[in-house]
Amino acid sequence: MTETSGTAVDRARDEIVRVGTSLFARGYVHASAGNISARVGDCHLITPTDAALGFLDPHRLALVDPGGEQIAGDRASKTLTLHRRICAADPTAGFVIHTHSTHLVALTLGGVWRQDDVLPPITPYYVMKVGHVPLIPYHRPGDPRVADLVTARIAERAVGGTPIRAVMLDRLGPVVWGPDAASALAVLEELEETARLWLMTDRRPEPLPAHAIDELRSTFRAAW
Repeated sequence: MTETSGTAVDRARDEIVRVGTSLFARGYVHASAGNISARVGDCHLITPTDAALGFLDPHRLALVDPGGEQIAGDRASKTLTLHRRICAADPTAGFVIHTHSTHLVALTLGGVWRQDDVLPPITPYYVMKVGHVPLIPYHRPGDPRVADLVTARIAERAVGGTPIRAVMLDRLGPVVWGPDAASALAVLEELEETARLWLMTDRRPEPLPAHAIDELRSTFRAAW
């Protein structure tokens, strides 16, 4: 590994640890639930299987080569295939986060708004920062078939001109992504808070009217 690539890996390690610590401190993750990955060139860094995201050791993160073979760190998370496939399906995806966020899991247990949109567009920032979030039917954690379902949704939405930044795994929580950690976190936070708002208001709020969403599209290029 060259000095430059080594520096990039070290920075990615530090970023994953920072994000994991922040998510744990704010209650977005608990115990060993969830995982985080970053694309580093053609390689991937991902949290180890059963790692507690609030107490990550940067040197124990799993480093995986372009062919999917692990070359450093502890055994990679069982969701490695999903993370790698998301990055392959969406070239803009450089950072992927999966959590078992309480309100979003509760949403799937009580019933989502629609299969193609787990939440209605009740706030402008949900439309601008999150966009459409399809529900992925339940499969056991780490089931490789989930990657097929997720990448199919990514492709469908891309063709339709409304690319997605997140999916919801039934009973397991959200998977979100973005070009960097800050972008992925923004999606996750807005998604969880919107679920909390909708559940707190007993699912009563109506979606924003069509003219308001059109204004967000034209003003902010919202992908809705």
